[in-house]
Amino acid sequence: MKIVVGISGASGAGLGLKFLQALPHEIKKHLIVSEHASIVLDKEENITLHQNNEIWASVASGSYGADAMIITPCSMNTLAKIACGIADNLITRAAAVMIKERRTLVLAPREIPFSPIALENMHKLSMMGVIIAPPVLAYYGDQEDLESMENFMIGKWCDLLGIPNNLYKRWDDSHA
Repeated sequence: MKIVVGISGASGAGLGLKFLQALPHEIKKHLIVSEHASIVLDKEENITLHQNNEIWASVASGSYGADAMIITPCSMNTLAKIACGIADNLITRAAAVMIKERRTLVLAPREIPFSPIALENMHKLSMMGVIIAPPVLAYYGDQEDLESMENFMIGKWCDLLGIPNNLYKRWDDSHA
């Protein structure tokens, strides 16, 4: 499996990295970072680091065959560009390719509250098949600290991408 992870905006970039680190080693990972979220990663983690201005990179082409993409965190600027079809950097170009190729694209917008414009853009993207999955907590998972809360969100994102995981306590009959 090949996964593209985009990290836009500096706030919450650590959650994007934690998601990346939670992925199984055998998954081929491509990381695209915006100028405000520049991160250096070791090649031994099976990560290809792309600068956001590398519009010619492999993940900018549908023929590369990436299976899925997640942008976490997803800034409102990036979300708006994707909703309007603006592909002026590698993150937005790779997202446009996922939509064009009808592959899984998950956006994790972090900013709250959502403006009417952001909600309209999310609705538009959702109607195209894009999954809008902001980092929202659940209260049934017995999260006791920040790490367990983050693991819950990362586990849910993995679920959406079809990546098996045991990062959070799942609902069962004992909660009924």
